[in-house]
Amino acid sequence: MSPTNTALDAAALEQLFTEARTHGAWLDRPVPDDTLRRLYELARMAPTAANTQPMRLVFVKGREAKEKLKPTLAPGNVDKTMQAPVTVIVAYDTAFHEQMPRLFPSRDMKSVFAAQSPEAREQTASMNSSLQGAYLLLAARALGLDCGPMGGFDKAKVDAAFLEGTGWKSNFLINLGYGDAQKLFPRNPRLAFEDACRID
Repeated sequence: MSPTNTALDAAALEQLFTEARTHGAWLDRPVPDDTLRRLYELARMAPTAANTQPMRLVFVKGREAKEKLKPTLAPGNVDKTMQAPVTVIVAYDTAFHEQMPRLFPSRDMKSVFAAQSPEAREQTASMNSSLQGAYLLLAARALGLDCGPMGGFDKAKVDAAFLEGTGWKSNFLINLGYGDAQKLFPRNPRLAFEDACRID
């Protein structure tokens, strides 16, 4: 830990973790584009393997774009997604290694990844975009937004509708906005340290 680092106060920890909830109902309050830009600027600073940064984002915000997303969703995700001010398609770039000369300038990591099989590169991209998607959730909470991460969609349909020709593939979705706390379900339990952890 750097000498300048200090533990966050209780209010910050509550906002990020202990009182934060997964939302499925949303207030009619827009999320400005500047907030989405700031959200990415924060999330991109967190670590990935060899600084690969394979996450790519599509912020589905306009009514026409939401209607294009609608038929890709599982039935249980339709209403909350159509109501959410923004739905983020968290994707990954299968050609992420093309960016390595500027992301890892001290070593030729492009050649390292290019020598791998496409399947191995995609595994790297998928794992690290999942990691970055988690950073995105925390960054959103830090900016005062609520989140509703989801599976429950047809990846092939999303890729065809939004990512055709990019080399990007969808990983998961996150609804973003300001949640309606009056419509939250009771919080489900979490595993205790003793159930999920070991110190060897």
